[in-house]
Amino acid sequence: MPGGLSQRITAWHQRRVEGRWAKIAATADDIDSFEARALRAEARGLRRHLDRALQAADARLAVPVLGAGLPQMPLGTDWVWRPDLWRGALPEPGTVAAGDRTALGENLALYHDCPLGEVVVRQVRNAAPEDRAPYGLAIDVFGFRGSFLSLAMNLPAQAVEGLQARHLVRAEMAIDSDCPVKAFARLNVKHGPNLAQPVSSLPEQGRDKLAEFDLAYVDLNDRRIEKVWLDLILNDAAMTRIVIRDLVVSRRPRAEL
Repeated sequence: MPGGLSQRITAWHQRRVEGRWAKIAATADDIDSFEARALRAEARGLRRHLDRALQAADARLAVPVLGAGLPQMPLGTDWVWRPDLWRGALPEPGTVAAGDRTALGENLALYHDCPLGEVVVRQVRNAAPEDRAPYGLAIDVFGFRGSFLSLAMNLPAQAVEGLQARHLVRAEMAIDSDCPVKAFARLNVKHGPNLAQPVSSLPEQGRDKLAEFDLAYVDLNDRRIEKVWLDLILNDAAMTRIVIRDLVVSRRPRAEL
């Protein structure tokens, strides 16, 4: 009985919320600019939560359909993460990356300095079991006169918690491209006022790419780590279509000597 009452109250509250926003939508053309500004802020905040809920639900439902899963992790792995873009559908799946920064969800962004604005990014639905992830990211580069093109992803707080100099951080990718592309992965670890930036070159041949960073070889104060992010840097990518089918980041402590 208590459970049934709770469900009825939740359903009643949901109808009230839906009715309020339906009324606002019907009269939106008649409100003044002050009220419109406040409603826009409220609606954007609500949409952000709704989009994340939809993305999480899509990810939960999409993975069994594709039969996707995480790759086999090395023994001792204590944290593993696949960014949201490869797990569930984005609210806006594609755009022209005309500016120097194009956000792709909350923790991912594309950066470049090309004045032509001829870079298109789009989330695509993977179809092959070897793609592993439900979704991928397609980057179509046409004319390119810039000096850099990179994909930056902020690692979540769980990646920072307990991170030490004895950890190895690993990034595994499945990438399709029209032709071999020179690419580098760079791990950025902000510790206090300093920034450690180890770099790993990715193999040009084959679709499976692996970058691994041994923090024992980095001048790192692991008691002051504040933020970690990963850059995927693409070189000489003009007139190329690159599809990152999967991207998984993990960490594990190195064996004690």
